[in-house]
Amino acid sequence: MPRILIVAPNWIGDTLLAQPLFARLAKKLPGASLDLVAPAWTSPVLRRMPEVSEVIEAPFRHGKLDLALRWRLGRALRRIRYQEAIVLPNSFKSALVPFFADIPLRVGFIGESRYGLLNIVHKLDADALPLMAERYAQLAEKPGVQVSRPLEQPHLEVDQANLLITVSRLGLDRRRPVVVFCPGAEYGPAKRWPPAHFAKLASYLAARGFSIWLIGSEADRAVGETIASLSGGTAINICGRTDLASAIDLMSVAVLAVSNDSGLMHVAAAHDIPLVALYGSSSPAHTPPLARHARLLQLEGLACSPCFERECPLGHFRCMNDLRPERVLAEIEELGISPSPMKERD
Repeated sequence: MPRILIVAPNWIGDTLLAQPLFARLAKKLPGASLDLVAPAWTSPVLRRMPEVSEVIEAPFRHGKLDLALRWRLGRALRRIRYQEAIVLPNSFKSALVPFFADIPLRVGFIGESRYGLLNIVHKLDADALPLMAERYAQLAEKPGVQVSRPLEQPHLEVDQANLLITVSRLGLDRRRPVVVFCPGAEYGPAKRWPPAHFAKLASYLAARGFSIWLIGSEADRAVGETIASLSGGTAINICGRTDLASAIDLMSVAVLAVSNDSGLMHVAAAHDIPLVALYGSSSPAHTPPLARHARLLQLEGLACSPCFERECPLGHFRCMNDLRPERVLAEIEELGISPSPMKERD
């Protein structure tokens, strides 16, 4: 049985955009073992992907070379005798572990002048492959062979037992259909829809018969509390009260997700639930959610957007402030989300 080592991306969203590549490798090489080297914070996502055989948590500090640690991990993996390695990040350091592991075929884009570290090198044609997910999927082909479309849909498995435990532990009510809000964005505040807008939308949806759950990390707890307070308690803040695995399970029961451009936006897409994705300083042109039922909202006509800055450099933050809750509600209504009570999915 062939074994392939894949060096995974460093972010949750990018990790989910890599899943079409994993699906293509599994289809091309039935029975192959796909092992992923990944940072600890993305490993819960990878462990929910049916194509992934094993997750090897990398001990490296984010952004650091950690050369000795990479050498030791590579030498430890040498005994497994992987036939091939695929390196998804474009950095020099990300290609070191497969090189140190003496893996005979080492595949990736040129990136930071990685000739020698990689021996099957793809040259990126950004115009032909505008999407990050397409670029990852390209690495399942030989250099120069065009990637086939459409891409496979990301999919995460749900731990039903953990879901029931988490719902019970948090005291969540599922008698009404659930809408999930994801108000965080790790990159910075310029990607975050204002809390007052989330709160107003929560009030609109609660009046229509929905339960609203705010899901995010510990870093999002404060903004979640603000939204919950401004909504008069109609939004339930569970930011920081779950780990990522439990957040994945909770999102699976939603009939709709409303999210900033974030890793959890891509988690919602992987559950194939209707999604309204909100864009301010960023653009959906490169890393859109791979979802059939997604509405991508970005204020049109602003010369300053997208700026790709962490904070608004002009101070007015119009790209998000002027994206009104009524506009988002109109998109939700066009999606045809029913407020009638749903049956619980056990």
